[in-house]
Amino acid sequence: MKRYMKNPWIIIGIISAVLLGGSIWLASSSAEQSNEGVTVTDHVKGTSDAVVTLVEYSDLQCPACAAFQPILNSMLEQYGDRLQFEYKHFPLPARIHPHAFQAAIAAEAAGQQGKFFEYHDRLFADQATWSGSAVPQTYFVQYASDLGLDIDLFKRHLKSSVLRDRVQADFEEGETLGITGTPTFFLNGKKMEIESYLDFAQQIGYAIDPSLMASSTASTTGEVGGGVKFGI
Repeated sequence: MKRYMKNPWIIIGIISAVLLGGSIWLASSSAEQSNEGVTVTDHVKGTSDAVVTLVEYSDLQCPACAAFQPILNSMLEQYGDRLQFEYKHFPLPARIHPHAFQAAIAAEAAGQQGKFFEYHDRLFADQATWSGSAVPQTYFVQYASDLGLDIDLFKRHLKSSVLRDRVQADFEEGETLGITGTPTFFLNGKKMEIESYLDFAQQIGYAIDPSLMASSTASTTGEVGGGVKFGI
């Protein structure tokens, strides 16, 4: 004991080691709790035997992605089981959309309770509100509450490394496909080149039924003009 008193650095070193070990244990325990029960699932609407598959790589903070939602929902409603849709995450860098990655994790956390698309829709509908907030997590929790989710479980899953890795995996997959902006759509595995909202609707319509007339597609979408801006 006297030897330790003569060299206080030994005591400081021991205390530091204990504190470090404790913090590592707590972090590991917290990570295990946040990942408990988490499963990774695809976010798909429609059936596997659909005539056409449409995959979207999207950023929940992207205004262009939000603008596409009405026409996309119209296509899904119009074509029913003939069109299968899958959503994938492509949150743009934080310098462009600082809250996009966390919003994606929040949607995944809602998905753990079976409400991915309901939460996804709410994020797009309220995008102007939460995206301009310094503390968007307050809104993320409120939206979860509005949807009737278990809030304690939702908050725990917001910290899940499994869900974070899932969002990152979607993003990296998009990068390998050459995606640079959002939204980016793949129709039957082929990247879509879109000139307008009408063009988007027509390409889907012709893929499902090549005999469809362009005027028929336009009349069901209600969106007939305007160029499309991506990645903003």
